[in-house]
Amino acid sequence: MAEEGWGLNPLGVAVYPKAHVLNRFLSKFVDLLIVAAVGMVVSPVGWLGGLAYVLIADGFSGGQSLGKRLIGLQTVVPRAQTASGFKESIIRNLPLAAAYLLFPVPYLGWAVAAAIAGFEALLIIGNDRGLRLGDEIAHTQVLDAGQLDLRD
Repeated sequence: MAEEGWGLNPLGVAVYPKAHVLNRFLSKFVDLLIVAAVGMVVSPVGWLGGLAYVLIADGFSGGQSLGKRLIGLQTVVPRAQTASGFKESIIRNLPLAAAYLLFPVPYLGWAVAAAIAGFEALLIIGNDRGLRLGDEIAHTQVLDAGQLDLRD
């Protein structure tokens, strides 16, 4: 099914065009609103609920967090041509979870969390496939929903 891809890399794996950057940022903004709402509504354990959502959000049905589902994106594993599961979601979101864990620490935590988020955002913008550090580690990619004919 590599012929469905945009092209082939030197290893013969299909390369798919990246999802629109604005759509990626909008879907993450929606997810962050959900994390903030969970933290406020379900206090005092809401903070842990927010952390759990940050980690597993991309493992929901079809590799779509609630934000990705709303915007029309999905996280896939291109090599296997499957939607990402909870394992890939946890691995790819470890950098963002680290930022979430550090954010409650005044000043230094805020700066480090902003640096992590900024670095991830720059990678999304600058990488030709839109891969951030978490995607590189988990071997995932965010695509427009339906762009890849996924195996069941």
